[in-house]
Amino acid sequence: MAIPETMRQVRFEGAGGPEVIRVEIAPVPSPGAGQVLIEVAAAGVNRPDCLQRAGGYPPPLGATDVPGLEVSGRIVAIGDGVSGFGMGDEVCALVASGGYAEYCVADSALCLSIPAPLSLLEAGGLPENYYTVYDNVFTRGRLAAGETILVHGGSSGIGSTAIQLAKQAGATVYATAGSAEKCDFCRLLGADEAIDYRTQDFVEQVQRLTDGRGVNVILDMVGGPYIARNISVLALEGRLVQIAFLQSSKVEIDFLPVMTRRLTVTGSTLRPRSVELKAKIADSLRQNVWPLLEKGAVRPVVHATFPLEQAREAHELMESSAHLGKIMLEIRR
Repeated sequence: MAIPETMRQVRFEGAGGPEVIRVEIAPVPSPGAGQVLIEVAAAGVNRPDCLQRAGGYPPPLGATDVPGLEVSGRIVAIGDGVSGFGMGDEVCALVASGGYAEYCVADSALCLSIPAPLSLLEAGGLPENYYTVYDNVFTRGRLAAGETILVHGGSSGIGSTAIQLAKQAGATVYATAGSAEKCDFCRLLGADEAIDYRTQDFVEQVQRLTDGRGVNVILDMVGGPYIARNISVLALEGRLVQIAFLQSSKVEIDFLPVMTRRLTVTGSTLRPRSVELKAKIADSLRQNVWPLLEKGAVRPVVHATFPLEQAREAHELMESSAHLGKIMLEIRR
């Protein structure tokens, strides 16, 4: 397959707001051992991209500083030692960086086939959210059938994924969102109840919905004052899973409820982990989640699509929190 020498890619001109986003011409990268080169069709836009742009979430050592954590497209070059994929295969992939570009190198162990019902555009919005949600809700949060989960930010890419997967796992799902429209969106995805955090106190609502028992698992990306409030509505042996901090990561809390109710407070980040650790999540997704995608039981919801040259507008939309589901960049040639 003919591969050009150069490509378009996004780079940040220093740390700052969306105004630092630039599109530049750069050499096309080459895959190393165990890697493939993907001709990118679509790349997901995620909040960590905005955090990187602001200077708060640098790529791992040795990775490109081109943003983008997930892509979909066609394999056009293969490095040594790759098995399971061939030239021309269409895949989606989790990447440590480099997704906002016409071509992107990905570790073959983190590539996944495109589920039959999905377009390449839709599949480009799978990896970051599905890797994150599966690992945190089911591996760390240990959510089981018959339990209850509270998903904060239910209308986001992460939230919409968590609602669908938790419901498919047989859990009762509650979600918070910031408007009546967003709450309706959460219910449409399968949430048993949605709480408008702008007009309702989620602590009071969870206590009402559970007859005072609390929920088994909470998936939170807000932090700040939410941390203590989350702990207050966890059931006996409940698990709080922290995956981000839209507010502060530093709070003063009373840990006595953690002891008396035998609670678990955990959390994780995905990007800095080794390829080997991420590959274990990929294997779990193939076995437990891809069949759900294949039969259409769950799917990503794309709110808006922008060309690469409008990455600034995509980041502005992300930071406005006006979207329902995924924001995508589509590579148009």
